[in-house]
Amino acid sequence: MSNHPFYRREFLEKLGVGSVGAMLAAGYARRSLAAEPPKSDKQWQPVSDRKVRFGIVGYGVCQFGAAFGFQDHPNVEIVAVSDLIPERREGLMKACRCAKSYESLEVLVKDPKIEAVFVATDAPSHVRHCIDVLNHGKHVMTAVPAAFGSVEEAEQLLETVRKTGLKYMMAETSCFHAECHAMRQIYRAGGFGRLVYSEGEYFHYCPEPIASFKNWRVGVPPLWYPTHSTAYYVGVTGKRFTSVSCQGFRAPFPAFQPGANKYNNAFTDEIALFQTSEGGASRMGCYWSVHGRVIETGRVFGERGWMDGMSYQGALKELPDLARPPLPPGVPAGGHGGSHGNLAHEFVSAILEDRQPLVNIYEALAMTVPGIIAHQSALKDGETLKIPQYDRPKG
Repeated sequence: MSNHPFYRREFLEKLGVGSVGAMLAAGYARRSLAAEPPKSDKQWQPVSDRKVRFGIVGYGVCQFGAAFGFQDHPNVEIVAVSDLIPERREGLMKACRCAKSYESLEVLVKDPKIEAVFVATDAPSHVRHCIDVLNHGKHVMTAVPAAFGSVEEAEQLLETVRKTGLKYMMAETSCFHAECHAMRQIYRAGGFGRLVYSEGEYFHYCPEPIASFKNWRVGVPPLWYPTHSTAYYVGVTGKRFTSVSCQGFRAPFPAFQPGANKYNNAFTDEIALFQTSEGGASRMGCYWSVHGRVIETGRVFGERGWMDGMSYQGALKELPDLARPPLPPGVPAGGHGGSHGNLAHEFVSAILEDRQPLVNIYEALAMTVPGIIAHQSALKDGETLKIPQYDRPKG
């Protein structure tokens, strides 16, 4: 999309320059950064020889508990795993090369040997499960979203993280997609300035719902699962959405017909327009009905430059290192654009280095809660609603 003449011309006209030559003369540089994601020429350097003792919960239909490579990380020991379904529990044991299992998360968290837990359970249970893990004195990384349709549950999770002081991380895959990571590095280097406009999109064509635990995916409101989109603003800038107007779209899928789902939801797709704390706007969408399309993507437009995919145009002449951090030998990059390994490594590193992980509780709620409010707006025919703010206390 970034190379289409219309988008180039429109951007140049808004800058007040009429040609690429004039743009370059004004000090702007256009770079197609790479056809493939840039690879780091750095070697992984261990920060400790300590092994963090992990529990993994949830194999599920997507075999997600084993997908992030914790079992391959040199600083991790998998102590035990769990899944409610015995056959899946056995599959998770085999995938994680772990000889010990428990019949439920509620039992696993009582194991005193376990220091941290990866919660890869059903989305409606994320808050309850994370709170249980934290209250048992263990760090937690969770699959997305942080909370599922409930602002009240999000606030309970935040209160628990603050009370325990333990590490919490949401495994938002878009944050370690190559282009989103590159956008974040360029933003931090001043290559965009304030963002005037940004877009994030999660397309997951799904005319027949995935057979997830207790059918939680059947008829799910799209923006209750917002973080693959919202990461293309929050995960780039660390800034916030302050208000939203959202519209819903109804495709004739069976799961979204009256009475067909537990959420009383008719929207197969939702498109939200957010106001940002920088004074700009963001269009964030989640789409279940766009035929054949399954992708997480986004783009950013700022006062000093813009970026779509891996193509940067802007005032920054010397780009920072845009490669994702090197992974330890044997840790696979994994799925969702090669993000899984990076997310696991970031969480392990945060524990070893005693620091906040990239997608800590504040960033997780900043990506999640706006989607919950956006769905409320869609139910009110696009009424503009304020978004609660949950930033770290000052001082």
